[in-house]
Amino acid sequence: MNENHNRADIEARYQMLREEHRALDDEISGGALGPIRDQLALSRMKRRKLALKDEIERLYDLLHPDIIA
Repeated sequence: MNENHNRADIEARYQMLREEHRALDDEISGGALGPIRDQLALSRMKRRKLALKDEIERLYDLLHPDIIA
């Protein structure tokens, strides 16, 4: 039961991070608000997007272990 509960938590976090990553991608590329003019804000958003990608990949590896036979 605990393993299933933990997996559900990981899957929920995984989906949440993917949505945040997608939203940042849209905002960086111009989204509904137009291009970002503040280079510092753009740089912070890009760093956050990369951090999200790393966390998403880590969670994906937890959910889909690479088992070599």
